[in-house]
Amino acid sequence: MEDRYFRRLFATALAVMLLMLFWQSLPFLQSLLISQQAQPRPVTPRGNLAEDEKATIELFERTKNSVVYIATTKAVVDPWTRNIYNIPRGTGSGFVWDELGHIVTNWHVIEGASEARVRLSDGRDYHAVLVGASRRHDLAVLRINVPIKRPTPVMIGTSHDLKVGQKTFAIGNPFGLDWTLTTGIVSALDRTMTESTGAVIHDLIQTDAAINPGNSGGPLLDSAGRLIGVNTAIFSPSGAYAGIGFAIPVDTVNRIVPQLIAYGRYLEPSLGIQTDERINRLAQARLGFDGVMVLRVIPGTSAEKAGLRGIVLYPDGSFDPGDIILSIDGKPVHSVKEMNDLLEKYSIGDVVTVEIARDGRILKKELMLEPVRS
Repeated sequence: MEDRYFRRLFATALAVMLLMLFWQSLPFLQSLLISQQAQPRPVTPRGNLAEDEKATIELFERTKNSVVYIATTKAVVDPWTRNIYNIPRGTGSGFVWDELGHIVTNWHVIEGASEARVRLSDGRDYHAVLVGASRRHDLAVLRINVPIKRPTPVMIGTSHDLKVGQKTFAIGNPFGLDWTLTTGIVSALDRTMTESTGAVIHDLIQTDAAINPGNSGGPLLDSAGRLIGVNTAIFSPSGAYAGIGFAIPVDTVNRIVPQLIAYGRYLEPSLGIQTDERINRLAQARLGFDGVMVLRVIPGTSAEKAGLRGIVLYPDGSFDPGDIILSIDGKPVHSVKEMNDLLEKYSIGDVVTVEIARDGRILKKELMLEPVRS
């Protein structure tokens, strides 16, 4: 009887000891179990990339070397020591225009800067020289000297045939985050806005591709990787991306940039006449015509050669009205501003057909546009 009692007691003690040993080793067993379960999961093959993904990747890889990062500094004078220091002013984007090292960007990117540096996608950094600028169009051209391995110029497209809904691709350096790609569509066309520089820019492209501070001056591309605009501004109460960005159309860029390279400034095309908006409005109210009155024909211009006439004043204060311009290439003009905006779409050397009213008759004259003269 006692033997049976001691065997039961021994068995109970042994069970308790084994249970205690198991309980003490439980965390180890648990960790061992968890470690076995925490192995990397097998990767599921994704298959081939979608065709539009491949196209976007190829577009970025082909174009990014044509996009540059621009950093500007401003010289300031210490009023106590009279020493001059260069302090950071801002950053922006630009793109390679040609094989000669010309870089196109926005005027507001380099406005007020004493120095600009251009960094290529491969990390090379160069001092940039200002070649020319047009505040009116918010465009500027810089030049860098790249001795070897010059970056490829961006391909040039057109903007007059853009359609709302076309894909757009913006490459730039938003907030200093270099070579960033964003995508979207053409949201609207023919927008007009006043920029921070005070310039009123017409025919802007509106896009929903994300454009933020630092994207200014970068290229807006179509699905073929061609330049269709220069990113210039955003509409945002907070100053950051809000779904509405604007780009200067490439047709304007391709007309202005060659002049900036050749002359250092924009040469405004003119008919070779002098006009005045205020006088024109007063004359319209008094004489009842709809058009633009020629006040004076500038000597030596195509307008003089074509026989256009200005106002003739007499000693008694009376006058004979000059020719009244009714249309240019069939497009009616109702004010001096409207006429100048229309001429903005042409280049110097273009020949236009001008319809004029004279002494009750309608005449047509062909005039070659030339730089504005005083």
